[in-house]
Amino acid sequence: MEFQAVRIETPEGANVILGQSHFIKTVEDLYEILVTAVPGAKFGIAFCEASGPCLIRSAGTDETLRAAAVRNAQAVAAGHFFVVILRDAYPINVLNAVKSVQEVCGIFCATANPLQVVVAETEQGRGIMGVIDGFSPRGAETPAQVEERRKLLRRFGYKL
Repeated sequence: MEFQAVRIETPEGANVILGQSHFIKTVEDLYEILVTAVPGAKFGIAFCEASGPCLIRSAGTDETLRAAAVRNAQAVAAGHFFVVILRDAYPINVLNAVKSVQEVCGIFCATANPLQVVVAETEQGRGIMGVIDGFSPRGAETPAQVEERRKLLRRFGYKL
């Protein structure tokens, strides 16, 4: 078994959701969820089919984001893996809806941070062992940083 870290290329100003699903209709179902969850959001989806023709299926409302999702899916090349790249929406706006899609098995991450996917490869194919999302912590927050965090969440409208 060989391990590899695959860097996810996220377009400027975009967020990414990586997950695992189990059925060919993933692309259509994720498209419907995303287009209705945040009207006007731009996104691209790519799904690596793990049986039959083993194609990367894709859809989206933005061709640049769809193409970026396909490139990332090709780089990871793990079966039943999906990539969603979002612009003009945030994962927090759609994540519960994505998790509710009946064929979605799990979410690896949802982030705008630099991202690597740890992939294992065997004679059968490739699978995701985990993700490296952003950077390692540099310390614990101070009381002043707690207050900054609270103000930031209220400025964004996430808290009253």
